[in-house]
Amino acid sequence: MTINKFQGKTKEEAIQKAKTEFGENAVIMNVKEVKPKGFFRIFKSTTYEVTAAMEEKEQNVNQTVAMQNMKKLHESINFAADEKIQIPKPEIKSETKEETEVKTEVKQAHMPDFSQLIQQEQKKESEERQIEKRLDDLSNRLEESLGHTQTGSEIVKEPSAEELNFIRILYSTLLKNEVSEKYVNQILDEVEQFIRPGNSVDMILANVYQKLILRFGQPKPIELSGAKPKVLAFVGPTGVGKTTTIAKIASKYKVDYNKKVAFITLDTYRIAATEQLQVYANILDAPMTIVYSKDEINSAIEKYADYDLVFVDTAGFSHKNTPQRDDMKKLLDEIDTKYSKEVYLVLSATTKYKDLLEIVDIYHEITDYKFIFTKLDETTTYGNLLNIKLYAGAELSYMTIGQNVPDDIAIFDTQKIVKQLLGGNA
Repeated sequence: MTINKFQGKTKEEAIQKAKTEFGENAVIMNVKEVKPKGFFRIFKSTTYEVTAAMEEKEQNVNQTVAMQNMKKLHESINFAADEKIQIPKPEIKSETKEETEVKTEVKQAHMPDFSQLIQQEQKKESEERQIEKRLDDLSNRLEESLGHTQTGSEIVKEPSAEELNFIRILYSTLLKNEVSEKYVNQILDEVEQFIRPGNSVDMILANVYQKLILRFGQPKPIELSGAKPKVLAFVGPTGVGKTTTIAKIASKYKVDYNKKVAFITLDTYRIAATEQLQVYANILDAPMTIVYSKDEINSAIEKYADYDLVFVDTAGFSHKNTPQRDDMKKLLDEIDTKYSKEVYLVLSATTKYKDLLEIVDIYHEITDYKFIFTKLDETTTYGNLLNIKLYAGAELSYMTIGQNVPDDIAIFDTQKIVKQLLGGNA
């Protein structure tokens, strides 16, 4: 007899895995619920473990012997509950200057009034019985695992009702803003290490705020350095606003910084695409060149050798269009290495998360890039900005918040986005 264990998100999934490997005659010997560990394990999904067996030889089986063997195997399974989790006393570190500055910044940042939110949530207990039940369960588990645990001469502090309500609201707020549950759980796991005697809800909030800021990283706008001209190529799917974004950035550098700018368009697929860019070029009194093949790109750039910035507008295409994708890679690779080149992947904040994942994967195969997010004014949830940043690891650059040229663009405002993710007002 062969025995193995199989895991799944549900009992049915785990059993199906057993039957897939052992066949329909697999003997299900035990089904065990595996509960997640960690301080905030109640917010994570339970999994199931199935112990299954398979007879190696089915013919001439002695039924009595088989039943005795089954009894022995059944007795060998450990049905004892998991051991209590022993959480060591957290190391209390002195507060750094940076942490003090972050806390001060949070207090001045018009963050959400969590005490008021807690009161509002408490009024909705009748509508949230399932959530309350889970919180009661969490409280009971915390009392069992922490309430009587001695570490040295002190007793580990049990989270207060206010802290638990705060965690619930924080968890719910991040999910409502469409932050991936994977990243929410990572943040909560880190918050767990910060909850200790003397740390108020405001201090916990400041800690979460700081961690989100660090996850976004420092935005990287265009920097003028090195030999002229600096070549800036803008790539991305159709309809994300590449041409308008180019016009906004070019206007800033032309009008505000008095830089010489020029345009090159490779978008010969879309009707009236060249006309749209030409209008912006005329307004800025800047030259524009249309390039029809990769063989023309370097000669077009050479024409603007004494310019500060050359903006390259590329054709948008579906990330599933392999021929156009290959053409884009060849064209970008063709740009002479003597030019300082940067590529910006323009994405719409309104695009679905699953599609964003496919898009960034495809463009990563083409070239390295920085992110520009557009259409932030057309959505109220910004979780995907964090999701894609953490998934792709690329640097952030700009964001756009409307169609007006050149006003509705800014360097990616990390603090503003983090405040909105936490339910505050920017």
